[in-house]
Amino acid sequence: MTQLTKKTFKEAYFYKAELIELCREHGLPTQGTKAELNHYLDCFLSGIPVNQIKPVRKSAKRKALKAADIHLNTPLVDSGFSFNNEARIFFKTYFNVGKFSFTKNMAITKRRAEAKHDLTVTIGDLVRLITNPTPDQLASKTPEEQTYQWNHFVHDFCQSPKSKEFSKKLKVAAILWQHVKHSSGPKQYRNALLKQFAKDIKPYHIKNN
Repeated sequence: MTQLTKKTFKEAYFYKAELIELCREHGLPTQGTKAELNHYLDCFLSGIPVNQIKPVRKSAKRKALKAADIHLNTPLVDSGFSFNNEARIFFKTYFNVGKFSFTKNMAITKRRAEAKHDLTVTIGDLVRLITNPTPDQLASKTPEEQTYQWNHFVHDFCQSPKSKEFSKKLKVAAILWQHVKHSSGPKQYRNALLKQFAKDIKPYHIKNN
């Protein structure tokens, strides 16, 4: 592998497992989201001493809460609350629904509270997020959202009218992604890729089937 520099790190795409391994190799924190792992490596490559690079969030060793122990004033930090089945049972009961799914904005709110060790952020704040939803408003402003390049790549490819010319769209997207992933260019889908790597995706062009 090419020697890692700040420039090559910014240009490359790494899966979370690869980021964890890089952090471990350099003695950096290995827990957290992809954005947090990226942050640790960016600090290291910027010349910040390893002993000064601390985890963004500290994991509290507390017993996980049962659904019956969760209330609107329960803090999200240092209370034992986590996004598990017990929390799902609480929200299902609270909203009187048969199925409940945690949202990206809920996870972002909890991570922010953990990063600031803000004990004032509670379950009630999560309820307000659900009753007054702001789609993607929180997510679009977080570093974590920027780590979802593959998801965005597939979405943009499938939204392009050009994708209708191919069978097995995910296979075509994966082939194109491998080229983009290992390039120094932007990790984004663009129609020009279809021409640039036409030979590789030719077997999946509908006209050739």
